[in-house]
Amino acid sequence: MKRSNAEIIREYGPLPGIDAVHGLTYDGRKVWIAAGDKLCALDPTSGEIGRRIDLPADAGTAFDGTHLFQIDGDVIRKIDAATGQVLAMIAVPPGGGCSGLAWAEGSLWVGCYPARKIYRVDPETGEVLRTIESNRFVTGVTWVDGELWHGTWEGEDSEIRHVDPQSGEVIEALAMPEGTMVSGLESDGADRFFCGGGKSAKVRVVRRPKRGEAPGGPAIAAEGPSE
Repeated sequence: MKRSNAEIIREYGPLPGIDAVHGLTYDGRKVWIAAGDKLCALDPTSGEIGRRIDLPADAGTAFDGTHLFQIDGDVIRKIDAATGQVLAMIAVPPGGGCSGLAWAEGSLWVGCYPARKIYRVDPETGEVLRTIESNRFVTGVTWVDGELWHGTWEGEDSEIRHVDPQSGEVIEALAMPEGTMVSGLESDGADRFFCGGGKSAKVRVVRRPKRGEAPGGPAIAAEGPSE
């Protein structure tokens, strides 16, 4: 496993009117932030909060190109991004504690914090199609260029991890500074990760390492698996 320090290239916040960032997604123009009782659209250029959709939003968020998906407790709501109308609901995978959400390959990918698992879920029925084990608590989940990444949050330590989508084996990890948490994770489809900062009410942008190039931060010793 390659392990290096995350390169934080921008920080937004503390964001006004937001007590905590529980999850986030990117629609190609705005970063949608799950802020407890609402979804808020952050302009990543100006850093300003614009549109708000009032609904429970206490965990992961995803976007499929047309719809937003939002975890609230034991359900995932499908939302018309244009109107804010809730169109459908499915159950989260059994066990609860679902924290992260992403859209890829026609499926929802659900990170469940206490179970240390990522589930591939049918977005129409909620059926679990695949289960990926992790050796860390799972927060945000995202896909970029065929790569599955997820956030971790253990005590005062967080990482952004690239994992094998079949085995869950960690391929590389970006360590966040101590005390800097990752409560949600989303790629911009290119070279940036948007990272929720939990109760700091911040969103941080981390540079995704380019292939064939050393990451921005200095390498640190690889860490073996932990229980």
